[in-house]
Amino acid sequence: MAVQIQKVNITKNKDPEKRLTLRWRKTGGRAQNGRITSRHIGGGSRKMYRIIEFGQANMDMPATVLAIEYDPNRTAYLALIEYENKEKKYILSPQGLQVGGVVVFSENAAIDPGNRLKLKNIPEGTLVHNVEIMPGQGGKMGRSAGSKAVVVAHEGGFCHLKMASSEVRKVSEECFASVGAVSNADYRFSVWRKAGTSRRKGIRPHVRGTAMNPCDHPHGGGEGRTGIGMKHPKTPWGKPALGVKTRRRTTTNKYILERRRKNK
Repeated sequence: MAVQIQKVNITKNKDPEKRLTLRWRKTGGRAQNGRITSRHIGGGSRKMYRIIEFGQANMDMPATVLAIEYDPNRTAYLALIEYENKEKKYILSPQGLQVGGVVVFSENAAIDPGNRLKLKNIPEGTLVHNVEIMPGQGGKMGRSAGSKAVVVAHEGGFCHLKMASSEVRKVSEECFASVGAVSNADYRFSVWRKAGTSRRKGIRPHVRGTAMNPCDHPHGGGEGRTGIGMKHPKTPWGKPALGVKTRRRTTTNKYILERRRKNK
């Protein structure tokens, strides 16, 4: 049975703030040389990109929430805020933030949804999102719908965060994070009912490797519905696939205290 998620928290369904949008140029998965580097990308509905404040540009300046909006480029909702100097910005809307509320970016802000402050000033057990990896770099972790991290401990200038994947990692206490969990947590229950939904989102059809010829894919060939004919699956270019570790930045392993647990 298909499930349809109602956008009950959105207060503005009209066009987005014009000064905070950019034209979204489609690439079709092609790089500058014209060759396809990301497959199954193309088409899709026309949409504008919303410029979002992932960092903390205006410090110690309260901002009022004007609207909660839908963003076609991401799963989370956006909050349109206005500072005292009449400057408007888009931020990721956390759960519990409502129109008319006030958010502030400050080192000593209150522990309220939407407020942004340094990790060293956030008590243990608090839910955070849009967390910086390097100080001043802007939020990188916990930005999708329903995402959150839990502050577990403070030790030696680092904050221990338990991510949604169950991974526990160290982040500098000088990094900023927003309080609360990201909005639209029910997105994980949504179901795309038909193929046209994928096409409107810019996703082209995927073809199974076993349905191809041997010259096109390592899984191809055979009579009828045969197996892949090998011990482990491979990519179209012959590299191991499905379950193979692809982590390259081994220099950051020292910041990972506990690896994520695989779902059985």
